[in-house]
Amino acid sequence: MPARLLPIYLDDHFAGATFGVELAQRASRNNEGNELGTFLADALLPEIVEDRRTLRALMDRLGLRPSRVKLAAGWLAEKAGRLKLNGELTRYSPLSRLFELEGLASGVEAKQALWLALNEVRSRDRRLAEVDFQQLAERARSQRARLEPFRLAAAADALR
Repeated sequence: MPARLLPIYLDDHFAGATFGVELAQRASRNNEGNELGTFLADALLPEIVEDRRTLRALMDRLGLRPSRVKLAAGWLAEKAGRLKLNGELTRYSPLSRLFELEGLASGVEAKQALWLALNEVRSRDRRLAEVDFQQLAERARSQRARLEPFRLAAAADALR
């Protein structure tokens, strides 16, 4: 990855991480009181927040600042996602749950790809050498695996 593209790459992933935190918070609220809501609030959301902090710390180490425009776009994209039709006019739908979980799954997979890509170039920049990208990628893989049963259950519920 050319060094001039690294800031763009990290900034885009940081905006995506902002979207992911917002989406995880919304999904957690929408499922409060059930097993999915507990998993999101107690397990996945704290890890997603920590991963975003790790990415921000890495950007700080590299002297990079997140783009306010991209951050706003990530935040707005999550809010706009609430406007899509879900088969219900005024209440939470099983299809809403499925789309939320698919969005989270996609975000976790993108995060895993980020960590693996950075692991590939870590030898080119000593500031990256101190970060255990393999461990971060493994945590993303674990997040995805733990999320999958909930996503499949939501699919079965929504698409029956």
